[in-house]
Amino acid sequence: MADEPLVLGIETSCDETGVGIVRGTTLLADAIASSVDEHARFGGVVPEVASRAHLEAMVPTIDRALKEAGITARDLDGIAVTAGPGLAGALLVGVSAAKAYAYALGKPLYGVNHLASHICVDQLEHGPLPEPTMALLVSGGHSSLLLSGDITSDVRPMGATIDDAAGEAFDKIARVLNLGFPGGPVIDRYAREGDPNSIAFPRGLTGPRDPAYDFSFSGLKTAVARWIEAKRAAGEEVPVRDVAASFQEAVVDVLTRKAVRACKDQGVDHLMIGGGVAANSRLRALAQERCEAAGIRLRVPRPKLCTDNGAMVAALGAEMVARNRPASGWDLSADSSLPVTDPHVPAHDHVHEVAKENLYS
Repeated sequence: MADEPLVLGIETSCDETGVGIVRGTTLLADAIASSVDEHARFGGVVPEVASRAHLEAMVPTIDRALKEAGITARDLDGIAVTAGPGLAGALLVGVSAAKAYAYALGKPLYGVNHLASHICVDQLEHGPLPEPTMALLVSGGHSSLLLSGDITSDVRPMGATIDDAAGEAFDKIARVLNLGFPGGPVIDRYAREGDPNSIAFPRGLTGPRDPAYDFSFSGLKTAVARWIEAKRAAGEEVPVRDVAASFQEAVVDVLTRKAVRACKDQGVDHLMIGGGVAANSRLRALAQERCEAAGIRLRVPRPKLCTDNGAMVAALGAEMVARNRPASGWDLSADSSLPVTDPHVPAHDHVHEVAKENLYS
């Protein structure tokens, strides 16, 4: 085995079939097959449609990643796969494929956590993560504040959304504005031409007695929808750009405010932002502004690495191998609610020895 582990990662937690190949902390390939267009007419992700799309895309996407990396499957030192959280059926496709490849090739298998992978992917761009690092993960399914020590074994939840995730709110408001799906990119685009201070939308859970690190975007979503409905009922034109800008500002204001506060409270001087919403231009700008003012170093991967991808899974898998973490067993299952406190799913001891034999064979 080379000094730096060569690992293939498979990500199928939602609607992206992602396959990445990493050597140590160097990204060699990042192949993605998206089914977003198939979901657009429904205004959101349909689990059964996503699962079938993963089945069709899996082998071609793996082949494309191997070709891009210039290696064969037998060159790999391990195979990592998202075991959870995510859509159960979609996860099952990825886990089944990873087990099949790992078994056929005689390679160790690593079932890893989707959220921990989103944190670890930053190493591919900015080098090893300081321990500890505060992570703000924002996507269509998650809005979480996590304190990461050893990324392979020590990820502690500090706060999370109690209702809608930030990305989910973006999708719903885009639908109300008739802007299409997915909502994040289109609202970001319209917001650039709007006035973020034109409409005073509420900031959820920011009162003195509210949970310091938890998020709530359901009330904001309802307030924006009602504001739009009132305009339409009065026969007035809805200022789409101003609504988009004001809504977006309310979301990123809360996200960055709580993330910086968590860093200060916990004495952490590094903040990493990941997940699909981390591609939002205003979130990046406001986070940078507030981190600089607080003396916190901000780390945000490039947009392509923020959305779901196989590279992030491979990155965490490579860390598992490098730190001699036990491999997962052949009984690895998909867990749609896998806790982030489980960065990976190890096997029973008797399976570890088999994995080690395969790794060094």
